Amino acid sequence: MNSDTPLYNWLNERMAGALLHVSSLPSSTGIGNLGAGAYKFVDFLESTGLKIWQICPLGPTGYGDSPYQCFSAFAGNPYFIDLEPLIEAGLLADRDVAPLRELPQGQVDYGWLYSEFWPILDAAYAAFAQSGADELLDYGSIAAFRDKQAYWLEDYALYTAIKAENKGACWLDWPERDRDYKKARKRRKTKALKASMEAQIFFQYVFYAQLGKLRAYAGENDVQILGDLPIFVALDSADVWSHPELFQLDNKLQPSAVAGVPPDYFSKDGQLWGNPLYDWKKHVASGFEWWIERIQSTLSFYDIIRIDHFRGFESYWSVPAGETTARNGKWIKSPGLELFHAIKDACLDARIVAEDLGVITPEVTALRKKTGLPGMAVLQFAFGGEDDNAYLPHNVTPNSVIYTGTHDNDTTVGWYASESEPVRDHVRRYLSIPGDDIAYDLIRAAVRSTANLAVVPLQDFMQLDDSARLNKPGSAAGNWQWRYLPEQLDELSAERAQNIRDLLSSYGR
Repeated sequence: MNSDTPLYNWLNERMAGALLHVSSLPSSTGIGNLGAGAYKFVDFLESTGLKIWQICPLGPTGYGDSPYQCFSAFAGNPYFIDLEPLIEAGLLADRDVAPLRELPQGQVDYGWLYSEFWPILDAAYAAFAQSGADELLDYGSIAAFRDKQAYWLEDYALYTAIKAENKGACWLDWPERDRDYKKARKRRKTKALKASMEAQIFFQYVFYAQLGKLRAYAGENDVQILGDLPIFVALDSADVWSHPELFQLDNKLQPSAVAGVPPDYFSKDGQLWGNPLYDWKKHVASGFEWWIERIQSTLSFYDIIRIDHFRGFESYWSVPAGETTARNGKWIKSPGLELFHAIKDACLDARIVAEDLGVITPEVTALRKKTGLPGMAVLQFAFGGEDDNAYLPHNVTPNSVIYTGTHDNDTTVGWYASESEPVRDHVRRYLSIPGDDIAYDLIRAAVRSTANLAVVPLQDFMQLDDSARLNKPGSAAGNWQWRYLPEQLDELSAERAQNIRDLLSSYGR
């Protein structure tokens, strides 16, 4: 390959999609899942000509409920398991899931969900274990699943079992015998942990099978799933516990520095994420083995991967441990192109999007161009400045994904209502609109743009206000709770499906 030829060149078709996290789907079990609500959403996408369904990470969440702070980079969130097939298989009865039917329909109450969901899932596992079966429904052999996922599955199961034994405490607060991964491994076959581990393996078996079925159904309906891969992993995760050598930890296994971003649009103090930073020298020495396994695993979840915080692959913001904000950090170089060469060699056909928002330097732009990965443009960031703003539609390049807003933004209706009059005036003048239908004004702007992929949050298609915002960066509570009701999608389908299809067709999507 010529040194000037980008590694990737896959986004050559004009398409459009919708952004909706799985947790926001309707269901009768307190949170969106991989069941009927997800299949109906695929049907909606097919009816409108939207070919992409973008979702947030699907991993198991902990404190704060953020899908960007998961207990594993490889596991799925058991909350997303559809319980109806487990009832069909006789592992549960309708009365077993009755407590979940009482949970709110229009939002996720994570506290109640935690107390009600796990006993039900444990009961389903107990019934499966008692049956002695190797297969549930048509989900395939659980023994074969274990073999295929062996590189992460048992470590994750052991981590969750020990975490439960320690009442959910972070692994850094476990007894010394368990903090040390190699010592803890010796306990994995003890009676105290084995049953808990087997239950967690069963939950992952069901999750993977149900996700595989949903993805196949989406493919049959010409819908591809685009999913997020956070650049960092959570400190309290099976990944850091089982591979401490891959992270910047001291001899007491405490982070020596943590991840974040400097002050930006979202926060005057920056964002102190607190994730442990990679020891990139160790990753380079291993040929990026862990990263390649992670990408390959993520490709079993999604058709297309959006790597969150791409700029961290050029340089990452390193904040000394103990800081209370992200202000006092520094940029440190990352492996950059070397990592993407390794990923390309191992995952030849991977389709990846670079989330290149935030503090973008010429070096970050150069890295993205060398990789050839599509970058992002967000219309909510386009207005109020000069005509050279990179996110204004006339400046967006074809090898881009353009959004009205992302999961971190307010809804378009909420954003427009809260913006200053000069910004709103710029929007109206630029788009030649009165501004009384702002959600669809921005949707049309995205669809008309030269970006080959346009993605719109479902909340914008539904023209919802700020009460439907999913996440507010820098806010510790109240996030990831929004869900839509079934009748809202029915109304959208009846009133707008054909209009959306016509709009996409008019602009070659």
